[in-house]
Order: sequence, then C-alpha cells, then structure tokens
Amino acid sequence: MKKTISYIGIIVAILFAQEVNAQVDPLIEKVSQKLALVNDYVAEGVMKTDVSFIKASLGKVKVYFKKPNLLKVKKEGGISLLPKGGVSVTINSLLNTKQYIALPAGTQSYEGKTLTVIKLVPTDEKLDWVISTLWIDPSDALVYKTFTTTKENGSYEITMEYGQYASYGLPSKIIFGFNTKDYKLPNGITLEFGDEDPISKQKALKNKKGKIEIKYTNYTINKGVSNSMF
Repeated sequence: MKKTISYIGIIVAILFAQEVNAQVDPLIEKVSQKLALVNDYVAEGVMKTDVSFIKASLGKVKVYFKKPNLLKVKKEGGISLLPKGGVSVTINSLLNTKQYIALPAGTQSYEGKTLTVIKLVPTDEKLDWVISTLWIDPSDALVYKTFTTTKENGSYEITMEYGQYASYGLPSKIIFGFNTKDYKLPNGITLEFGDEDPISKQKALKNKKGKIEIKYTNYTINKGVSNSMF
C-alpha cells in the first residue's frame, strides 16, 4: 500500500513539474510573445480546395481573427469549405489557453530546417483537442507545422510558410490536411459523384486525404474587428 501511494506521489509530482514547465518553456514562450503582438486581423487571400468528392474552384477569401481565439473564414460568392472543428484549432487557440503540458520530443529536419518538436497535452478536459504536436524553428520562433487530434473532428495537419508578416507570426501560406472520412460538410454543400454507383464511390472517396490551401495577399493588423463578424 505504501509503495502504491509512493508511486502515485511520484507521478503527481512529475505531472505538476511538467505543467509548470509548460508555462515557462522558453521556445513556447517566444512563440506566444510573437503571437501576442496581434490583437486582431483581417486577412485577404485565395483559397484552393483539393477534396476529391467536392467540385470547387479557386476563390477569394477573407479571414477574420480576434483574441483569444475567434476565427472566421468567408469565401467570396460561396461557402467556406474548411473542415468544421479544424479551423478553430489554430496555434493561437492552442497557446492562448495556457492549459497544457508541454513535452519535448526532440528535433526533426523539415524543408531544410532543423525544427524543435514539442507535444502539447491539454490539462482541461473541456477543450476540444486531445494532443497537438508543433514543429518550431528555434531561430525565429515560428511554427512551420502542427498535427492536432480533436475529440470529434478527426486529426488535422497544418503546414505554414512565412513572408513579410513573419515578425507577427502570421503565415503567407497555410495548408490544412485532413482525412476525408472525418470531413463534415458545411450546410448547402452537396457531393459530386455522377450516376454510377454513388454509394460505393462515396465510401471509397471518404477514405482519401483532403487538402485546403490559403495563400494570403494582405493583412490588416490591430485595426479592430467587431464581435459581430463571428
């Protein structure tokens, strides 16, 4: 019995230490400080959808953000096709909560860079994500890739490229990758299968990967965004 209590005490102590470290992890803090420069923004860009069972062309979009984690994507002349749930799990929403344990996971080469890998595990069970892995360049405190598993909306991989807004931690290009079997269609969107065995075709396509890419052309930063936009 004493040994059992002792083991529990050790586990609790480790978890407590990890949670404290999560708040002061130097690289995570650098990323957070850069993101903290942005209170709100309106971004303009072009969205390209690569989902095999949806026919969609290139479309202009506006992306609205407001601290701590309000985010909306509006497609010009149509409906945004971003997966439900995935768009809300951004770097901002992950780090702004401060309700996580940060676990170092080594380094990894990515696009010619040596990135530091950190796994985040939420400490609040009410949060809608289960675990998230961040690939961070320690030289500029920019996150180039994330992989997040949610409770109800599957898993999402997000990759980012940076340009003139890198000092704010804002990407010039972002790609959402996801499994189409977890894709929840927005209202008003219908599937395009043709006339031959649509049920079999739907099942096959639902096991493939989907990708949505947004290239940003302009950001308007810290000029105020009304809550009514969300």
